Amino acid sequence: MEADSIENLDQYITAYQGNNLYDFDNEIILNWYPKRVIKAVPKSVNQRILELGLGHGITTRLFSKTFKHYTVLDGSRAVIDKFLHESPNFEGEIIETYFEDYQTDEHYDVILMGFILEHVESPAVILKHYKPLLKPNGRIFIAVPNAEVMNRRLGNITGDLPSIYQLSEHDRICGHKRYYTLNTLTADIEQQGFRIESAEGIYLKPLSTRQMIGLNLDESYINALCELGISYPELSCALLVEASIA
Repeated sequence: MEADSIENLDQYITAYQGNNLYDFDNEIILNWYPKRVIKAVPKSVNQRILELGLGHGITTRLFSKTFKHYTVLDGSRAVIDKFLHESPNFEGEIIETYFEDYQTDEHYDVILMGFILEHVESPAVILKHYKPLLKPNGRIFIAVPNAEVMNRRLGNITGDLPSIYQLSEHDRICGHKRYYTLNTLTADIEQQGFRIESAEGIYLKPLSTRQMIGLNLDESYINALCELGISYPELSCALLVEASIA
């Protein structure tokens, strides 16, 4: 990759600095879905785990505390430095690389792509690249934002959101290139030779982020919305799919 590509990745560091409206959603989603992944992964000290992307560092801290053999990839030096500054006792392995460039002889029991496919130029290229790195009986977990979440549907009906697929200014700051639906996500995954094992929603979000914050809901209600989301992926804020090699 050329130097200007590195600069383009580093510019998205502002999305991970905190103090923005959508930190409310991120805290809920990024603390919830790793628990679902951990619950689904067979318990073994020998499990080898690969995660794509540091992002806010929330999932990295959770997964690295759970799995002994844990590696995370990220293409932004700025994001890596921020994470290491905030997590000086981190014991996993961080590799600075673009996802498309990562090469290894290692094979993994679990590959995690949490909120990655909406950022990349070609999701198909990423899925194809990492399929050979998954052990024959391994699992890949993919999480993406959902265009059909209830609050976007409502915004579309009221006329506040011309299209449920429309990217906001915040999406552009984060480097988002697309939203998914359950149908488009499963189609993309299956086209690359994976079999869908399960699909669920992450956080059933009925109203806009600002409205949800204004409600000042007790934590038990937020947890209940996450529990409800499991069974209603089409209405949830994000989608979580578990897949294996077909």
